[in-house]
Amino acid sequence: MPNAWDAPSALLFKEAGFASIATSSAAFAATLGRLDGIHAVSRDEHLDHAALLTSVSGLPINGDFEDGYGDTPEDVRATVDAAIARGLAGIGIEDTTGDPAQPIRGFDDAVRRIEAAAKAARGRIVLTGRTDNFLWGIADLDDTIRRLTAFAEAGADVVYAPNLPDLAAVSAVVEAVAPKPVNLLVGPSDGVSLQELQTIGVRRISLGVDPYTHALGAIRAAAANLETGDLTALASDLTFGHIISLIRS
Repeated sequence: MPNAWDAPSALLFKEAGFASIATSSAAFAATLGRLDGIHAVSRDEHLDHAALLTSVSGLPINGDFEDGYGDTPEDVRATVDAAIARGLAGIGIEDTTGDPAQPIRGFDDAVRRIEAAAKAARGRIVLTGRTDNFLWGIADLDDTIRRLTAFAEAGADVVYAPNLPDLAAVSAVVEAVAPKPVNLLVGPSDGVSLQELQTIGVRRISLGVDPYTHALGAIRAAAANLETGDLTALASDLTFGHIISLIRS
């Protein structure tokens, strides 16, 4: 499930044959010149962004909605209701706080927020319960599994822990939450194959910010060559006419 950051990137993923697409809160924030994970992007902005990808691509869109946007479980439930009203197919809720000094919510608070989200989500939208322990440098596999198991029991349809350290940890998560499906963040430097992940039971793969940084990497390389006077640096087999044709279709 690749993560798009604007309408053309969503259309290119659709053209490639993907059946569903996710947003990336980090990539979207970056397109606005903001940082992810500190409530710098509002709920309405992300709703508008995800709804745009839905309407443009016609594909099911999973929204990466940080902590659910709000201080209380009732706020999270309202966010899920709003996502459903805007036509999203899925929504992810993290156990983060938006405060880098204390980035992860307490266990009970995190579970209550997933419970509230699940009450709104059931039968209407796919809910992913996510813990960001390892993403924030909290290398506690036991607590990560405890949280994901609780999220599954609270009604999450999928569970997700970015930046698990190795395949043994991934396998432990898969076994602990079975039969609930596990989403895994995979990057180009992880050195794992799709077959390996399928063998240990991973059911869904996200790409996070990597598609966006891949595109920016191409721009950076071209910019460096342009600065030296190479006017061919922007040569590409993708034309703007092709993007227009995708939008028209």
